[in-house]
Amino acid sequence: CFAEFEHLLWIFSKTFIKTLRSAPKDETARGAQFLIRAGYAHKELAGVYDYLPLGLRVLERIKSIIREELNAIGCEEVLMSTLQNPDPWIKTDRWDIEKMDIWFRTQLAAGGELGLAPTHEEPITNLLKSYIKSYKDLPVYTYQFQTKFRNELRAKSGIMRTREFIMKDLYSFSASDEEHETFYHAVEQAYARIYTRLGIGEDTYQTFASGGVFSKYSHEFQTLTDVGEDTIYYNADRSVVLNEEVLNDEVLTELGVQRNELESAKAAEVGNIFTLKTKYSAPLDLSFTDRDGERHPVLMGCYGIGVSRVMGVIAEKFADEKGLVWPESIAPFKVYLIGIGEKGMQQAGAWYQGHAGSIFFDDRDLRPGEKFADSELIGLPYRLVVSDKTLAADSCELTTRATGETKIL
Repeated sequence: CFAEFEHLLWIFSKTFIKTLRSAPKDETARGAQFLIRAGYAHKELAGVYDYLPLGLRVLERIKSIIREELNAIGCEEVLMSTLQNPDPWIKTDRWDIEKMDIWFRTQLAAGGELGLAPTHEEPITNLLKSYIKSYKDLPVYTYQFQTKFRNELRAKSGIMRTREFIMKDLYSFSASDEEHETFYHAVEQAYARIYTRLGIGEDTYQTFASGGVFSKYSHEFQTLTDVGEDTIYYNADRSVVLNEEVLNDEVLTELGVQRNELESAKAAEVGNIFTLKTKYSAPLDLSFTDRDGERHPVLMGCYGIGVSRVMGVIAEKFADEKGLVWPESIAPFKVYLIGIGEKGMQQAGAWYQGHAGSIFFDDRDLRPGEKFADSELIGLPYRLVVSDKTLAADSCELTTRATGETKIL
């Protein structure tokens, strides 16, 4: 039964998906408009979205790429609770809503207050107190894919900035600076591979940004796009790239560049990495005994990728006037299959039967032009058309969505 269900699910007439002529009037981002119109997402309210079957497949493909690259450098996946005990957050002075104003809070029926996690430094640090005692227990690298909640004053840009979002957050726990730095650089390289596999590697740069209270610098990964919220500056060979927030004489001198050597561009953040040192381990008493029997706080780092945000950035970056244009690595399906005419529909159905899982089959009783328009809106990498006319010539028609190039095969 399950196999039969899977087999039928991706025939257009068998899904509940419907393409829409228009998106909600308050949705101004083009990529988000297309995601809604093409049946990838549904807008619940400002900054809150549901992911429909096609959208979920894109998210899972993004997760799969991230998971493979993190597992390859020795990370372990976990899944932590969204509901947050205030105690560890109080100890790090981040429970106070005046100091961290993005909290969503909820009241327990029996009394007391819990939070909805905006991030997970405190709970993962608190959890590992039960598992890290000695230098022999280190290093530890844990990550998760989880829904976060942030009470953004102004949610905007579709799924690029939301109040509820899916995030990959990774945390490292090390015994020494050297051990931490080795892993930090491994993550830098893993992120570069991730963005290449996501189809945005050529336009994504590791960027110097503010380290806040943790360190002098952090690193962001910024993707060039006209709809980005950030401005980055870079030199001719892109060996130095920095966020506008750290563009000052001291930083330029330290990086060895002149202001007149830098050009600027709009970009969207698709990831970040921080050296945390003992910011959380010290107040939460996460420590280890070294070889000499002395106690030390564990050294930490955190490494984030907003999974749903990356999906939104890619949708915005590659969309054209007709609709979405997905990179093949994360597209929900490789081929949008259209049958035209009685024989064409029969042959298309036979091809679908042999390739279910990689093909989205538009079997609807609509005019060819309507199907072509929906194929461009949905944005799969290839459109394959088989019709009575092409069959008479023992051929079919293959169109590449990104370029519009059509071949007769």
